[in-house]
Amino acid sequence: MNFQQAENKWNKNPFLLKVIGMGKSYFVKTPWWLKKIYPKRLWSIDSVEKNIYLTFDDGPHPVATPFVLGELKKYDAKATFFCIGKNVVAFPAIYKQIIEEGHSIGNHTQQHLNGWKTDDNTYLNDIEIAAKHIKSNLFRPPYGRLRSSQAKKIPASLNSTTSKIVMWDVLSGDFDQTLSKEDCLKNVVNKSKEGSIIVFHDSEKSFSKLAYALPLILKEFSKKEFRFKSL
Repeated sequence: MNFQQAENKWNKNPFLLKVIGMGKSYFVKTPWWLKKIYPKRLWSIDSVEKNIYLTFDDGPHPVATPFVLGELKKYDAKATFFCIGKNVVAFPAIYKQIIEEGHSIGNHTQQHLNGWKTDDNTYLNDIEIAAKHIKSNLFRPPYGRLRSSQAKKIPASLNSTTSKIVMWDVLSGDFDQTLSKEDCLKNVVNKSKEGSIIVFHDSEKSFSKLAYALPLILKEFSKKEFRFKSL
C-alpha cells in the first residue's frame, strides 16, 4: 500500500484513528510515523534551543482571546493565533490587538470546515474568503483534517508562494469535554519539549480549561528558562 492508498483509508475511516489513538480520535503527542506520512506539513520546529510555540485556534473570542493576550504579556511571550474568518469579522478590534501586540496570525478557514467532510471546491473557497480578512501565509486545517487534494491548492487559496500548513506536536486537549483541566495541564507539561508546537483554543467551549492551564504552563516553562515564540 502506498501513501496515497493509506491516506484514502485513513480519511474514509475515522474509526481507525480512534482505535490507534487508544480510544480517542486524536493523539496528545503526534507520533513520528504520522509526521513521516505528511512531511511537508509543519509539526514542530527543529531546535536545540529552549523555545516552544504556543498556538491558539478558533478565535478571536471576546473573553478568551483578551485573557490569553493578558497572560502572554506577563511573560513577554509571543504566540500564533489561527483565526476563523467569521470571528475576525465579528471582533475586528480583538483581531487587531493580536497583531499590534506582536503575535502571528494564521488562516483557520472562514466557517471552521472539516476538510474530510467538505468537497474540495467548497473548502478551498472558504479559505479564500477567510484570506480576505486574514493576511497570512500560515494555514491550519480545523480538526487537523485535510485531504491531499486540498493541501496541494492551499498556496493558491492563500495567494502565497510561501504558504505553510501548520499542524502540531502536542494537543492540550482543552476541547475535550471528557478531560479535566488538570489533564490538559499535564498533557502539555509532560509532552512538550524544545521546538514543540502546542495547541490551545481561545473559544468559549475550551475557556475553563484554558484559563486554568495557560497561566501555569507559562509559569512552569518560564522557570525552566524556555522562551515562547511565534511561528
